[in-house]
Parts: sequence; structure tokens; C-alpha cells
Amino acid sequence: MQFIEPFLLGVLQGATEFLPVSSSGHLVLAEALFNIQEAGMTFDVALHMGTLVAILLYFRKDLLAIAGSLFHPGSKDDAVRHNQHLALLLIVATIPAALIGKLFGDQIEENFRQPWVVAATLAGVGLILLWAEKTGKRQRSLSQLRLADAIVIGLAQVCALVPGVSRSGITMTVGLFRHLDRTAAARFSFLMSAPIIAGAGLLNLLKIIKMGGLSPDQGSFFLIGFLASAISGYLVIAFLMRFIQTRSFAIFAYYRLVLAAVVVYTLLR
Repeated sequence: MQFIEPFLLGVLQGATEFLPVSSSGHLVLAEALFNIQEAGMTFDVALHMGTLVAILLYFRKDLLAIAGSLFHPGSKDDAVRHNQHLALLLIVATIPAALIGKLFGDQIEENFRQPWVVAATLAGVGLILLWAEKTGKRQRSLSQLRLADAIVIGLAQVCALVPGVSRSGITMTVGLFRHLDRTAAARFSFLMSAPIIAGAGLLNLLKIIKMGGLSPDQGSFFLIGFLASAISGYLVIAFLMRFIQTRSFAIFAYYRLVLAAVVVYTLLR
């Protein structure tokens, strides 16, 4: 069982991190349901690092192009200038969540990591996503993204520190409100997740080192979860990027509402 639990949680993380349904919310519910003592914020970060690997692999061409453009300041090439602009937007969009997470991450974990909170945020963001799908014009591509868009989407990402909100869910939703097409909203959401996940992983790694590192049993637990998260995450990214080319996010909003209702029913029994 000590190997099945991290594997299932890793698959759950990879499957829900990139869908707008909240990976952290699902993990909180799974931990409460199965009474998994080894889990917690540190294990969540290990799973998120697995999804970071998935992002780096799937978007490797985009990320290499963005990184490479930074070595060509003053370039007149349109592609290079676009990637330089995108790099700036990603940095700007990352700052709010990184700052708030650093200052208040522990308090958020202590006070909001509860099934009731997850139920409320699942339902709330689900309704907002339906609203965004109905009102967003979906006329703008990633190349039309501006600084104001990055600031608003970055501020929205702060809300994802609360379990059940969904980082991808809230950033894609706000992207739709900014009239991005679905592919552009998803692509920017995934790209901007890379630095925030990497930063959180680094901070927690330092904490683990200060605490004396992981025991052999913990190391195996974390490694299995990490690998399961990376593989399932990559597959889900590939699926979603194809899915939204012809379909809307509405099905995920309805899923959030149904899951929230199930959680409330379970808690009230």
C-alpha cells in the first residue's frame, strides 16, 4: 500500500494539474478520504515537480525559443522579439503568486486545506468558468497578449494558492475574460506555471534539507509520486491541447459543480 498510494496520488496530480479542476483540491480530498499521513504540502510540491517535468518536455521548443531570445537584445527578427515580449509577460505574471506564496503560503496551508473550502472553491470557480465561456469573445491569439493581460492573469493566479481554485482553471478563465482564444489561454497558463512551480519546489527543497532530508521510506514515496505525476501530466497536456481546439471548457466546469455537490453531501452525512 505504501507504493500504491503515492502512485495513485501522482496520477491524480498529473491528471488534474493541467485540467481546470484543481489538483490541490483533489489531493486534499484524496488525503482526507484515504487518511494518508505522508502527504501534505511538501509531498504536493514533489508531485508538482513531476508536472514541471511534463511542462518542460511538452513545451520544450517554446521554452528554448524564449530562453534563446534573451541572448539577442535589440534583435529586429519578429520571432525573437515576440519571444522576448513573451518572456517579459511570463515574468510579470509570475511575480504576484510568488510573492504572496512566500509571505503567506504557510498560513494558507494551515487555514484553507479543508474539504469544506475545496467544495466552495470548486463550485465558485466552476460558475465563473461557465461565465467566461459565455462572455469571452475568444478573438485574441498569444501574439496579441499585452502587459495588462499578464498583470491581471498573474493576480488571478494568486487565488490558486487556496485549494480547489485551480491554478490552470483560474488563469485560463481570466484569459477567456480577456478575450483570448482557448488555445492561447491554455498555452500561456501552462508556460507561466513553470517558474512558479520551480520556485516553490526550490523553497521546499531547502526546507527539507534544513530538516535533515528525507528518510529512505519517504524518498521512495516521493519518487513514485513524482514519476507518476510527470508521465500522467505529459499525457494530459497533450490531450487538453487537442481537446480545446474543437470543444469548450464547459465540461470541466460542470465536473467541478458535480464534485462540489458530492463533497458537500459526504460532509453532511
